[in-house]
Amino acid sequence: MSKEEVKSKKSTKKHIRAVMLELGLYLCILVFFVFVVPRYVGQKTQVSGKSMENTLFDKDSIFVEKISYQLHEPKRFDVVVFYHFYDKGYRNKKDTDCYDLYVKRVIGLPGETVQIVDQTIYIDGKPLEEHYGKNPIQSQGVAEKPITLGEDEYFVLGDNRKVSQDSRYTVVGNVQKKDFVGRACFRIFPLKHFGSIQ
Repeated sequence: MSKEEVKSKKSTKKHIRAVMLELGLYLCILVFFVFVVPRYVGQKTQVSGKSMENTLFDKDSIFVEKISYQLHEPKRFDVVVFYHFYDKGYRNKKDTDCYDLYVKRVIGLPGETVQIVDQTIYIDGKPLEEHYGKNPIQSQGVAEKPITLGEDEYFVLGDNRKVSQDSRYTVVGNVQKKDFVGRACFRIFPLKHFGSIQ
């Protein structure tokens, strides 16, 4: 075998190795975005219904990030997405037939006492200053009486308080942090509303 043939063979082997390395890199990136990102980093979801108007609207596509709640606790007024299980005794997050994803705003934090008197929300006996409600509160629900949240419980409300099914109603109740998918931080679609969620 001539020197040129030996060189050509070595060059071909190097080229094959480089192509295989590049394919392996692309495969790792693909696996990261298909499996790791949706599970640990963030996911896209779609708003269904009018319960978060005028902040979010029916059919808005939003990005839900999952990292910040691994680093710190949810904050008051965060817009969160959480699992709402139809049967509290069956809570399988892999079985999409047993839950809906709800999007609401955090109002009460762990250990606080929440009460709604007339149209005012009270936290630990003090009126809460907030401007997110689209409509005045017409139904206090179970929050007509003081509700003291457990160490891992959050009281959530929809911004459209006239139609929202939220922590005021026993069908939703207080939400545990373990049921949070993450924080809704960005609206992707429609493009005219593209941007961060307040």
